[in-house]
Amino acid sequence: MTFADLTLPDGVRDDLAARLAPLPDPAADIDTALTRCLQAFAAALPTEPLRRLLDFGRHNDAPGLMRVRNLPRDAQLPPTPVDGGPSTAKRSFVAESVLLGLTGLLGEPIGVLTEKDGRLVHDVVPVREGERAQTNQGSAVFLNFHSDITYDTIGRYDLANPDFLVLNCLRGAPDDDAVTYYADARDLCRRLPGPVVDTLRSPLFRLNAPGSYTRGVAGDAEVLSDPVPILSGAERFPEIAVSANGVRALTRGAEAALQALKEACRETADAVRLQPGHALLINNRKGVHARSTFRAGYDGRDRWLQRTYIRRSLWTVRYRATPEDRRVHY
Repeated sequence: MTFADLTLPDGVRDDLAARLAPLPDPAADIDTALTRCLQAFAAALPTEPLRRLLDFGRHNDAPGLMRVRNLPRDAQLPPTPVDGGPSTAKRSFVAESVLLGLTGLLGEPIGVLTEKDGRLVHDVVPVREGERAQTNQGSAVFLNFHSDITYDTIGRYDLANPDFLVLNCLRGAPDDDAVTYYADARDLCRRLPGPVVDTLRSPLFRLNAPGSYTRGVAGDAEVLSDPVPILSGAERFPEIAVSANGVRALTRGAEAALQALKEACRETADAVRLQPGHALLINNRKGVHARSTFRAGYDGRDRWLQRTYIRRSLWTVRYRATPEDRRVHY
């Protein structure tokens, strides 16, 4: 099973809400905020749901996608921000605390300077200027199946990328037309013919740097990785890395394999419509995700998610840490 569902009982939700509601804006002291959020989750959740959340982050054979429902919500929510940044009108921080509590059960939140200015809590909202972009600002185009990858001067965009993402829904799309898709590498490898899998495991592809990075490059030029495989790792536990901004196949055979992979993603993907009180935990190495088009009005009522990037450990990306903040990376 690659998709799991977890619904908290009402009593657990209310207990957790009471513990999180008094917490201040976590941006002021993120490590204290993470500690207090973890304390709240550990105290409020019974052993079984807490174990399931922990297992999602620590076991090779765990699902790659988990939806958690009936989570606490802010009593009052301001209009959805329209610029891709945090709301200056938000006065409570229950959503942020839910996000960081789930994050802390999986690992350590990280920031990247080229993504949301290095913030640890990302507000994922449609932005008019980016509505057709292959980024989280888009709404008018299908956001292709991808991993969240990180530009790196070493030429590999699949090493310093997040291990996990958490998406917490504050406000759903007004027309309920926003769908998140997830295709697990285990399902993809079972669907694809052996020779295609072998080609995808060969260094015959170059990943395009994320759109958040290439927006700062003259003419939005392509910034490609070194040749890398798309699939890697043990046969039982494959890892996948694909760029939303595009993948350049280096041979005709590689291009055919890439097209077969895209078709397999569409055929095997799970589809989720997030509603307020829902969070989605995504393993960013076990699978790839995508997002449908949806209507955006830029009127304060649009879909509003908050997101974290998570590493199991910050040690392996210590070469990217900025001097100013040990959690924020180049």
